Amino acid sequence: MRVLVVLHGSVTKTEGGNEYKREKNEFQEKCLEAHLGWIPRNILRGPINSSWFQSPTLLLTGIPGLEAVQIWISIPLCVMYLIALLGNCIILFVIKNTSSLHDPQYIFLSMLATTDVGLSLSTLPTVLSVFLLNHREIEFHSCLTQMFFIHTFSSRESAILLAMAFDRFVAIRNPLHYTVVLTSPRIMGMGIAAMVRAVVLMVPLPILLKRLSFCRDVILSHCYCYHPDVMKLACGPVRVNIIYGLSLVLCSFGVDSVFIVISYILILKTVLGIASEDGQLRALNTCISHIFTVCIFYVPLIVLALIHRFGTFTSPLLHVTMANLFLFLTPVLNPLVYSLKTKQIRSAVHKVLRARRNLLK
Repeated sequence: MRVLVVLHGSVTKTEGGNEYKREKNEFQEKCLEAHLGWIPRNILRGPINSSWFQSPTLLLTGIPGLEAVQIWISIPLCVMYLIALLGNCIILFVIKNTSSLHDPQYIFLSMLATTDVGLSLSTLPTVLSVFLLNHREIEFHSCLTQMFFIHTFSSRESAILLAMAFDRFVAIRNPLHYTVVLTSPRIMGMGIAAMVRAVVLMVPLPILLKRLSFCRDVILSHCYCYHPDVMKLACGPVRVNIIYGLSLVLCSFGVDSVFIVISYILILKTVLGIASEDGQLRALNTCISHIFTVCIFYVPLIVLALIHRFGTFTSPLLHVTMANLFLFLTPVLNPLVYSLKTKQIRSAVHKVLRARRNLLK
């Protein structure tokens, strides 16, 4: 690999304190030495201003300003991961083993739970590594792999939420033909299509990033790898990455959100056509869990996208907060919302727990 190094220079970007700059310079020297083993160490001494290279290692970031208490922050994070993984696995187990929950609505819910488990497992290694072990380094290709899975599961979740909105529309608009329209083959086809679309759209992301060189600091803004965050470290032209990233957001999250809104407009129109007020409330009540899930998924996602596009002067703490809300909130709250709000799920969970308790006696 051809590498251009500015041997003598000064750090032109103040990052906040001599200790931070010393840490950044030492880390950049380490990255350069990993690539340039044939260059004597004394040549690389001194602060590095700009270097063209593809860093073998990137540096993750916890919560700015709270580095001293990260070990304590790891405790609620571990609890959140436990709730997300255990809660979604319980929902999957209950739906699989309860024949009355094999309706289309609950099959879509099982797809959502599977996606949330995948999303949680994608971020768990680096998040706990940063907060629990204070280990911030991540290998470049591992970062690209994690980024691919995070964006793939996020895109799939968006598609599943759209499928669930269509499910609610069919159930309210034409309840007598509900199981005729949403047959098992069609439901499985929608789930496979959601996964295929996510994979096809996200595969180019790591490929486009891998062709870039990195000449700035190699410190990421989050405790996981996020495409706009990694892209900002590049020193070469990133127009293709920006255009594709924007197209990807519009083609997946943008299209899904528009059709979700259209679905609920049609649902509301149908509900208003119901004669009795009690019937209207019952119909809307079946949508509350899904509406809440859509909000906790899309609101942090939209805010995070706007921050990365236009939030040059916003606080780093806001970046980290919205990024963590986007990744942690949905997998944690989804099983709680559906377990508490959906009577059938709640009853099935209680039944399973009672059976397990009686088995242990």
